[in-house]
Amino acid sequence: MHRRDFLRQSGQGALWLSAAPGLSALATPALAATTPDVAVVEGAPAQATRAAIKMLGGMETVVKPGARVVVKPNMSFTTPADMGANSHPEVVATVAAMCWEAGAGSVLILDHTLASGQVCLERSGIEAAADAVRDGMTFAINEADLYRDTAIPEAKALKSIGVAKTVLDADVLIAVPTAKSHSSAGVSLAMKGMMGLVYDRWVMHRRGLDHCIVDLASLLKADLSVIDANYVLTTGGPRGPGRVHHGRQVIASRDMVAADAYTVQAFEWYGRKFQPRQVGHILKAHERGLGRMDLENLRVETLTL
Repeated sequence: MHRRDFLRQSGQGALWLSAAPGLSALATPALAATTPDVAVVEGAPAQATRAAIKMLGGMETVVKPGARVVVKPNMSFTTPADMGANSHPEVVATVAAMCWEAGAGSVLILDHTLASGQVCLERSGIEAAADAVRDGMTFAINEADLYRDTAIPEAKALKSIGVAKTVLDADVLIAVPTAKSHSSAGVSLAMKGMMGLVYDRWVMHRRGLDHCIVDLASLLKADLSVIDANYVLTTGGPRGPGRVHHGRQVIASRDMVAADAYTVQAFEWYGRKFQPRQVGHILKAHERGLGRMDLENLRVETLTL
């Protein structure tokens, strides 16, 4: 999608009226006692994605009729999914399709890309896969006027930052990151992926990345996290090339800390195993009450298709 098309849809920079309720005003639906905290499905990408979300109660527990939805994948690089730097197109497209099936009023797939926006959308394969569901959902949000400086209450390091206006005015935020290593943060998963919705991500590196990731996650707290672990970039992240493990899994949770924590302990990183508490931003998010990393006390259900 070209910038002019995004602006035409978004009303000069914000898709929805600024008076609409933002993410912070929304209540998270209560889940039944039988619903797992984390759902893990092994299988083909689209089928595993659909099954994992159904295990959590279905997309209708997240997306209500008429809801304005933002889907945040990794699509910042000009490489295909099997190199591990970008989310698998079938996972992203399936999430978007399920949002429409649940009655969403709008679905946008957004990322502030680190390479040329249109080239990333094309070479990642995400634009084509999304267009097969419905045209015009996928955008690179790379221009400064698409962002609004936003205060982060009770932040430790990142008191304010420019956040995509469309995201601030959304009803539902869904994280769809690929599972990958990161040279500064250790791993890049659901929480770290929120950096693709801010304008100046480099300020977060200067102010203490772990604290800033958690500060941002307190503002952009995904209603649903769907981690693509089909091609896990275990070294050389976030861009690659590096060692790629064919995980063939999708990991879903309403708790983005729990989703990240499970993914950390499920795979080897840099040639060895780690526990969630060894990843700085996961530990800090747990300690600040943004979610839970104590997997031993959570209900984790697995399924192989």
